Formats: sequence, structure tokens, C-alpha cells
Amino acid sequence: QVHLVESGGGSVQAEGSLRLSCGASGDSYSQYCMGWFRQAPGKEREEVARINIGERLITYYPDSVKGRFTISLDNAENTLYLQMNSLAPGDTAQYSCAAAHTVGGFCPAKFDYWGRGTQVTVSS
Repeated sequence: QVHLVESGGGSVQAEGSLRLSCGASGDSYSQYCMGWFRQAPGKEREEVARINIGERLITYYPDSVKGRFTISLDNAENTLYLQMNSLAPGDTAQYSCAAAHTVGGFCPAKFDYWGRGTQVTVSS
């Protein structure tokens, strides 16, 4: 069981930056996959970053955020981060972190544990 709590959301102007944090507690997550997702009103949830902790910290980003968002992990602090740069109004959404056991060393399609989310609002 993993308990996740996000923080760091807020309002920022276009081209600004924010860093989201996700504090993890509970089970050791050495064989976990962790990710950041976002959902805007009226839109489907979208994965924006993923890190496979069990597999040499391999990361994944969709094209929509590649080069602007960076996922990282602080093992000592049990904290997952999402650094977001060059933000645009289209990045406005509720951002949530999630975790799941890897399956055969790979991230599964479905994540098991979710935080409650933090709101990011980008104004033009």
C-alpha cells in the first residue's frame, strides 16, 4: 500500500514554471512505476510523465510535454517531482501522481495508487 500526497500547484502566467511534489509513504517503492497525470474539465485524463524506479529510472514523456516537463525522484525524501517549464494555458489541469508495481520490470497500463491531486492554472 502506498499513500501519495501532491503539493506545489498554483497559478502561473504563460512561459512560467512550477514544480510539483508528490510525497510517498507506506510500502517500499523500489519496484514501482510512478507517474504524473493531468485532467482538465471536459477532457480525458492524460499521462504526462512516468518513471520506472525498478528499471534504472527509465522515464517516458508524451510529445505534448517532452522537453518542457521533467520527472525526478528523491529517494532520501521519498518524494516524486514534476518540473514544468514553458507552461501554456493548455497545461491547465488537475495534476495527480500515481504508483503501481512493475510487471515483469515494465510499467503496467493501470496504476493502483493515486493522490488527490493539485490544481495548476496557467494564464495567458
